Amino acid sequence: MTRICLIRHGETDWNAGDRIQGSMDIPLNDVGLAQARATGARLAGEHFDAFYTSDLTRARQTADAIATAIGLAPILDPEFRERRYGVFEGLTRTEASQQYPQEYAAIVRRDADCVPPGKGESLAQHSSRVTAALQRVAAAHLGSSVLIVTHGGVLDLVNRLVRGWPVQAARDFTIPNAGINRIVCAPAGWSIECWADSCHLAAVGRDELR
Repeated sequence: MTRICLIRHGETDWNAGDRIQGSMDIPLNDVGLAQARATGARLAGEHFDAFYTSDLTRARQTADAIATAIGLAPILDPEFRERRYGVFEGLTRTEASQQYPQEYAAIVRRDADCVPPGKGESLAQHSSRVTAALQRVAAAHLGSSVLIVTHGGVLDLVNRLVRGWPVQAARDFTIPNAGINRIVCAPAGWSIECWADSCHLAAVGRDELR
C-alpha cells in the first residue's frame, strides 16, 4: 500500500476575503504562516519517504514550514497547482457573478467542460491533470509514505477520485486551510483514511496573533 498525506496550504488574505486565487501567486498571511507551523509540529513525529508541493508561493511557504519540522525537503511539482480560473482570478465570488453572470454560473454548477475566459482551465482538464499527477506519485512510491502540499481545488478532485464521486456533484465535504487528509492506494483501489483533520489548528487564529 502507498499512503499519501495531503495538506491544503495555509490561509491567505484572498482566502479570508473570499477572493478567487487560482493560478495567481498569493502568499500566506500571518494566520496562514501560523497554521503552517502548527501543521509541521503535528507531523514532526511521522516518517515520509517523499515530499511534494505545488510550486505556488502559498503552498511552498506551507511546505517550507513543514520541511523544517520533518527534516525532508519538498520537491516542487506544478502539476499540483490550483485550477486556472482565467478572468475570475482576483475577483470575489460576488464580483465574478456580477461581471460575468453566465460564465460564472457555469463554474458554480460545476460544468465540467466550461473553460473560464482568459486562458482558464476546465474542471475536466483540471481533473485529468490532478489524477495523472496523483497516480504518477503513487506508482513512483509503492509501499511508501508520501506527503503532498497542494490546494483546495486539487483536494476537491482527489476526494472525488478516491470515492468514485462525479466531479459535477455538489461537494459534501470540507477542505480547511492547513487541514490534513490521508488516503491509501492499495491493489484493491483507493480509500480515505481521514479527511479534513484540523484539530492541530484549534489554537491558531487572529486572536492568538495579536
